[in-house]
Amino acid sequence: MTGSEEVEALIDELRAQAEQDRDPETTPDVGIIMGSDSDLDVMMGSEEGRGGAYDAFVDELGFEEQTDYEEPPESRFTFETFVVSAHRTPELMYAYGETAADRGIDVIIAGAGGKSADLPNMTASIAYPLPVIGVPVQEKSVDSVIGMPQGAPLTAVDAGKSFNAALSAAQILAREHEEVRERLVEYHEGLQDDVGVVSRELHELGTPAFRERRE
Repeated sequence: MTGSEEVEALIDELRAQAEQDRDPETTPDVGIIMGSDSDLDVMMGSEEGRGGAYDAFVDELGFEEQTDYEEPPESRFTFETFVVSAHRTPELMYAYGETAADRGIDVIIAGAGGKSADLPNMTASIAYPLPVIGVPVQEKSVDSVIGMPQGAPLTAVDAGKSFNAALSAAQILAREHEEVRERLVEYHEGLQDDVGVVSRELHELGTPAFRERRE
């Protein structure tokens, strides 16, 4: 297939899936889209850098990535991942936004970089009223991502923090799914425990010994 044929094939698949009326328990709960595969480390996380949405969903909340719409993984809660360029593949962006709800998606996380990071806000307009969480991949992307007019809502996190976007998406799901709520509470309590351990060590060791241990 040529590049355009690949895009057309993806669009056809999305529209066909939207017509299936599948059980919501078998469809992805969260859709993660990004403007380029160069955004992958920010959007999903990398071994060398800050954790991303993949790390939050898989490592902290027990979600699985769904790579086949027809054959969902065993986990009840799942997410899917696509590259969707607002500028290079606008037809794919429109198809994704228009079909997301019918395909079972409850919330979309959309990340884009550069000064013209239009994917999150355009997707929010197309998928409305489905909630969209925008991730500015770079600092220079922030103004573009959050610059929505009144009446066109978009939730957004700080530059590069797709991990927080995943937590926010889970919070939306938690209003309907008690199991997700429990996983979020367990994660938060783990953070509190970590702070408690560090606080006690700093107090009992004293600053010089604590610094030495950290080094």
